[in-house]
Amino acid sequence: MTTCIRLHPADDVVIARAQLLGGSRVEQVSVRGLIPPGHKIAMRAIAQGEPVRRYNQIIGFASRPIAAGEHVHTHNLDMGPDKGRFERDYAFGADVKPAPARRQASFMGIRRADGRVATRNYLAVLTSVNCSATVARAIADHFSRHTNPQALAAFANVDGVIALTHGSGCGMDQQGLGMQLLTRTLTGYARHPNCAGVLLVGLGCEANQISRWLATGQLVEGENLRSFNIQEQGGTRRAIDQGVALIEAMLPRANAVQREPCSAAHITIGLQCGGSDGYSGISANPALGAAVDLLVAHGGSAILSETPEVYGAEHLLTRRAVKPEVGRKLVERIKWWEHYTAIHQGEMNNNPSPGNKAGGLTTILEKSLGAVAKGGTSNLEAVYEYAEPVTQHGLVYMDTPGYDPVSATGQVAGGANLICFTTGRGSAYGCAPSPSLKLATNSALWQRQQEDMDINCGEIIDGQTTIAAMGQRIFEQVLATASGAQTKSEQHGYGQNEFVPWQVGAVM
Repeated sequence: MTTCIRLHPADDVVIARAQLLGGSRVEQVSVRGLIPPGHKIAMRAIAQGEPVRRYNQIIGFASRPIAAGEHVHTHNLDMGPDKGRFERDYAFGADVKPAPARRQASFMGIRRADGRVATRNYLAVLTSVNCSATVARAIADHFSRHTNPQALAAFANVDGVIALTHGSGCGMDQQGLGMQLLTRTLTGYARHPNCAGVLLVGLGCEANQISRWLATGQLVEGENLRSFNIQEQGGTRRAIDQGVALIEAMLPRANAVQREPCSAAHITIGLQCGGSDGYSGISANPALGAAVDLLVAHGGSAILSETPEVYGAEHLLTRRAVKPEVGRKLVERIKWWEHYTAIHQGEMNNNPSPGNKAGGLTTILEKSLGAVAKGGTSNLEAVYEYAEPVTQHGLVYMDTPGYDPVSATGQVAGGANLICFTTGRGSAYGCAPSPSLKLATNSALWQRQQEDMDINCGEIIDGQTTIAAMGQRIFEQVLATASGAQTKSEQHGYGQNEFVPWQVGAVM
């Protein structure tokens, strides 16, 4: 096995598999200084201002002359004078391919009365405003299997009672974008097939009035959708008691389900990557992309997101757009983000975190080129705004921030009933009500943090398996998880605190 990975013959850099010492040789080039694992080494002399390629795509521009064999990173590579706004060839639809032959696979799902299929069976307590968060958590805590196991002892088919709280809902324009995003997100969770019943808890005087939220989301109260305001109940203790009673009334109905064989076409995966490193675009992300291609061939769906993390790679997606308008909508969202970051005195290259950089990533262009690999090679069928209901099957795109909890919250609101989350640094993340599979990009992370990781894609880097074989393994694990097998994050109790709707606009 070679000491470095070359991704394309035309690349200017290769990636170190392990730490390299100065004087060692790579492709007949002498290494200059220490190269950490996952980091880049120049394979030719690069003049200042010249573009640098990885994946045969531009990942940045030399900020000073770079010698062959030198470490290529933040000290000598940046976004260039135009901050990454160089011309892309969008070539809308140029790489669209025929639909794959339809394949069949099944999982043990929970079929709802309206025909939708769930992967989990929760009761959820949603809040209209931050002020009702404490009451909502107290209601859910009453049904905790850890602190009060008797509360759910008779309801083995119920996965739990979860409180999904947030820090917004007031001090905001009732007609503005921030309120639209919040109510759309909350509505998506209230309708989610993984929630057998939902309780909405408000304070009473907030901007996000429950009555308006119900009307906007076309939600109708019934035996499995109830609501109240704390002020109308007479205070905290009475509100908690009322909430407990309403959940107790829902439990027998929620418990009256059985898992049954369901087509994999009912699976919608939200694709996430967090704590990325130099291996993300080589192992876990393309392996997840291979699993996505399998899921699409079986009639299922996958949601690619994190717009700040496709910046500089969006042209690879527009080429796969089934219609020009689909590709143009993605470009419109990219332009929105350029404007949005600029008015907040930021730039798109603010996205790579210190952990990303320590792992070998240098610019958002490089990070994005690895991130889009999660979408495989399938056609891009549609582009959605944040938390919009996803109705199109196949690979779709949803505009979200790159911050993982916010992004995944929008995907679940759109209908994702499972999350696949790649990480090279060891992100601590879980999701509720949709389970989250964690994919490690490298074996060192797997060995260090197995209690949080579900699959080790580092075997690809180690030469022990192929991207295609790992994709098949991920697909099979997706089916098992959708059938009820617990993920590591579920075992640790992650999920409720990771509900983070996207907040935009002025706080008044």
